[in-house]
Amino acid sequence: MPRIDQAGLVQAIGRWSLVALVVNSIIGSGVFGLPSVLAGLLGAASPWAVLLAGAAVGIIIACFAEVASQFAQAGGPYLYLREAYGDFIAFLYGWMVFTVYNTGGIAALAVGFGAYFAAAVPGLRDAAPLIAAGSYTLSWAQLLGVICIVALTAVNVYGLRRGAIVQDISSWMKFAAIGIFLLLGIFSSKGSWSHFSSAAYVPQSLDLRTLAPALGVALIAVFWGYDSWIYIGWVAGEVKHPQRNIPRSLIISMLVVAAVYLLMNVLYVYAMSISEITQHETIARAAAERLFSPAAGVWISAMIALSSFGATSAAILSGARVYYAMAADGLFFRRMGVVHPRWRTPAFSLMIQGIWSAILTLSGRYDQLFTYAIFMGVLASCLTVAGLFILRRKHPEIPRPFRCLGYPIVPAVYVLVSGVWALNTLVERPLEALGGIGIVLLGVPGYLYWKRTSRKAVVP
Repeated sequence: MPRIDQAGLVQAIGRWSLVALVVNSIIGSGVFGLPSVLAGLLGAASPWAVLLAGAAVGIIIACFAEVASQFAQAGGPYLYLREAYGDFIAFLYGWMVFTVYNTGGIAALAVGFGAYFAAAVPGLRDAAPLIAAGSYTLSWAQLLGVICIVALTAVNVYGLRRGAIVQDISSWMKFAAIGIFLLLGIFSSKGSWSHFSSAAYVPQSLDLRTLAPALGVALIAVFWGYDSWIYIGWVAGEVKHPQRNIPRSLIISMLVVAAVYLLMNVLYVYAMSISEITQHETIARAAAERLFSPAAGVWISAMIALSSFGATSAAILSGARVYYAMAADGLFFRRMGVVHPRWRTPAFSLMIQGIWSAILTLSGRYDQLFTYAIFMGVLASCLTVAGLFILRRKHPEIPRPFRCLGYPIVPAVYVLVSGVWALNTLVERPLEALGGIGIVLLGVPGYLYWKRTSRKAVVP
């Protein structure tokens, strides 16, 4: 029988549902297109970006697991930043998550679902835009994306267990589809193992002065592919035995994700060379057409649509818990901090998130806005890791069921490298970096308003 915590949220997410949530969120559409993006930026050196990002994510998770094991409430990094730095920094993080980071991610994933679903349906594959007025167009992908957002929001409003069931089912269907693709692909005779020769991965001219900035930019794309592991902290208030299950689920899910990413990339390289990979936006479809037949592209489109659907579901379920935590602290619309008395979910928070995500989807500008927010998302991870030092000093009395391995050297190295990466991004991609900073700073007036309103509410 699920236990209801003091805030009214149902603690009904077990370890394996938590693993399904994280894996479903990370393996969205990125694993099907990310290799071509990296190959375009780095060429033969692209595998190093994956290795470096994987190592960085491993360090973050080691630090995050310690902090997460201390807090059993919804909100994730919002809570950790609040305890380490205070309300202001925590609010700016939550503001970023609501305005662009999670809602823009939901929009991007939902449109990805709509685009690949339409590609798998004969009548919609080459359909004209629904609306074309001036510079604005409304495509079938956007309309299907909005329908996806509405449907998944409704499922999650009506109960956590319904949302968790959708997560579990979509995860297992995704694993089955990817597993079939891998098995059939590896045993196909149309690929070539010569693509794995060491010469294929040695750049013709290794110039660190040009490679290092490109690597920094490429890491943005890789971090976006891995970043959804943060959902596990956002839903901590509804996890059974969170101090034990959160660290273990993080480790298990990242091992599963690493295995899937590795096997999928092996299949891609088996199908075509690095130079060919750079020429295809959706490498999974190109690999399927090479290994099987042109008709296989429709099956791959359906698989990517399913994968994007599951990732959208995970983002919708998780993100609303951040705004719920903010509102519970008096730093957001107060009604968003209320748990529905019957469904035991932050229903209003889910609804507002769905409305804003749908608006971003229809606007067509979610992609650029989300790109701006990625820079700030990585900085937020850096602050979270740095907060580990502050929390150990401020709260030595709090039990820590899991401790960061290699402390203090490992987190210190990550903070240092992240700082260098941030400077590189400011130089190489100033529009994205400054755009992210601008979005975050737009939340300052909101913080001042809600802080003043909250103080008035407690004055007798």
